[in-house]
Amino acid sequence: MTEIAGSAAPGLADQTDRLRRAFGGFLFVAIFLHLWISLTPFVDLTGEAVLDPSAGKSNALNQIVALLLFACTLGYGLGHPMRSAILQPRAFLAVLFLWFFVVSLISAHPMLGIKGVVLAVMATANASIYLLLPNSERQFAKLLGIATLIVLAVSYYGIVFKPTLAIHQASELREPMNAGLWRGHFPHKNSAAAAMVIASFFGFYVLHAWSKLAGLAIIGLSFVFLVHTGGKTSTAMLPAILLLAWVFERVRFLRIPIVVGGIGLFNLLAVGSAVFRPLGDFVTQLGVDATFTNRADIWRFAFSALADRPLTGYGFKSFWQTSELVYSGGSVETWAVAAANGHNSYLDIALMTGLPGLVLTLIWIIVLPLRSISRLGPAVEHSHLTRLFIRVWLYTILNAVLESLFFEGGDLLWFTFLVAVYGLSLQSSAALTEVARPKTRRTPAHASRAEASRLDGEPF
Repeated sequence: MTEIAGSAAPGLADQTDRLRRAFGGFLFVAIFLHLWISLTPFVDLTGEAVLDPSAGKSNALNQIVALLLFACTLGYGLGHPMRSAILQPRAFLAVLFLWFFVVSLISAHPMLGIKGVVLAVMATANASIYLLLPNSERQFAKLLGIATLIVLAVSYYGIVFKPTLAIHQASELREPMNAGLWRGHFPHKNSAAAAMVIASFFGFYVLHAWSKLAGLAIIGLSFVFLVHTGGKTSTAMLPAILLLAWVFERVRFLRIPIVVGGIGLFNLLAVGSAVFRPLGDFVTQLGVDATFTNRADIWRFAFSALADRPLTGYGFKSFWQTSELVYSGGSVETWAVAAANGHNSYLDIALMTGLPGLVLTLIWIIVLPLRSISRLGPAVEHSHLTRLFIRVWLYTILNAVLESLFFEGGDLLWFTFLVAVYGLSLQSSAALTEVARPKTRRTPAHASRAEASRLDGEPF
């Protein structure tokens, strides 16, 4: 009996391990598709409901699925050997989200803020666990490649079979001037353009880490779609970020100037040109639209509102699209009161959580990743995976100057950005190792560099 029990135990352990790995892979793809495709793709933009500030903000089925995925992901993460990585750095994030919670409590819409904080914490927890779901870097690349190809297939399906819902129409009420531009299953051409840039980064990574054919297909399909979205900023930023990331990787002393200087200069030229007339005239002389596609009116209005509440702001998620702002009658002075957001993530965070909230956010998304990158070992520093994380990180923090991305719980770009931030942190302190070649020995999914070296694994 002892021998039978002893021989059965390893078999049961192997079966449990296989189920755990399969479940992790399933969760990886499920979360990816939920964010990139959603439960309501191909939204009709011609209905009057799109003009209602309260429309589309609640979907019972979407909430149930999101909560279910969160519960499954959290359960998987808590059972993982590297569960200590969840929601790190915890003390700092506790301070950040506590501040968001406090300014929301004293705002005119406390429940909006509290709900936003809860969703932001859930998204952060999911992102901190996401890289623990794959068993190895090869599985990560394979799952990433397959999921991205599915997203591209859905987008092109819309262009071919649902053109009225996948291509902007002149009958749309908000922006009829976008007629003819591709958006696929995404709600807007700009969100589609940003997604295609990120998908291109995925393609370059998959090309080297899993399949050349799949990687080239992703790059080609993403670029063609990107061009047809008419997203000038994203189209220009794709080659720019590839070049910038190349310099960032190889010239260490330029890393801080690239990031801090890039964000500062981009904000100065964009937002500054809207506020300071001489700077706007200078930007115009450079041949650049100083209004940045009519964003200037929004930025001027946002700055005037921020000046009234610089310390606490107006509460998390409690400014744009609130009923009193949209219907305040301020549209007589500026149309910006009806804007969906501030079209600048840094300005939006300051507007919602005050200057202390902006400082805390900058520390989390700029300072800490720079510290993680500075701690990378030589082998990991120039790996394809680190390169992927850096590209996503650089693109998001620069694109955030023209779009509102930060702390958007269900936004694919914000989630991917968080995954990149946590990826850089894991790269600096741990390694995901390849499954050992011999079948008689298994390598754990995550191990320290010393452990990875001892097991002859390949670093994540």
